[in-house]
Amino acid sequence: MNIIEAAVATPDARVAITIARFNNFINDSLLEGAIDALKRIGQVKDENITVVWVPGAYELPLAAGALAKTGKYDAVIALGTVIRGGTAHFEYVAGGASNGLAHVAQDAEIPVAFGVLTTESIEQAIERAGTKAGNKGAEAALTALENDQCIESHQGLIFFVRGIP
Repeated sequence: MNIIEAAVATPDARVAITIARFNNFINDSLLEGAIDALKRIGQVKDENITVVWVPGAYELPLAAGALAKTGKYDAVIALGTVIRGGTAHFEYVAGGASNGLAHVAQDAEIPVAFGVLTTESIEQAIERAGTKAGNKGAEAALTALENDQCIESHQGLIFFVRGIP
């Protein structure tokens, strides 16, 4: 049996983060968590992190795809929050963002990490942005770095990630 894992310490990694302005009171915490994880755990240099703001979660796939195609980045992280309301709008936005980012990730030559919260309430979103349930922005950042290292170190191999420290 072969088990392939990668370290997340990647000081020379170039990472783009695309983040939604809508629900920024939550997304700001996701961004802080992602940047902290990139710098503290991944040892990524500040000048190698680019942040691109878009209007909302639905716009994340287009921005992530455009960033991936530039060839300037080793990984892209998409951050946003979609909170269920009283209409079907949640399904359209959450589904569009999720499906769109999945397509970008499959087509890109680099990792595209999904850091979009899809929650039933503001309270759940706040918990997942750093209070009780960890910070999903930080988790997405570490996923992006680990995926990048696995792909870079083992081109063409299927790998399994055991978890995020």
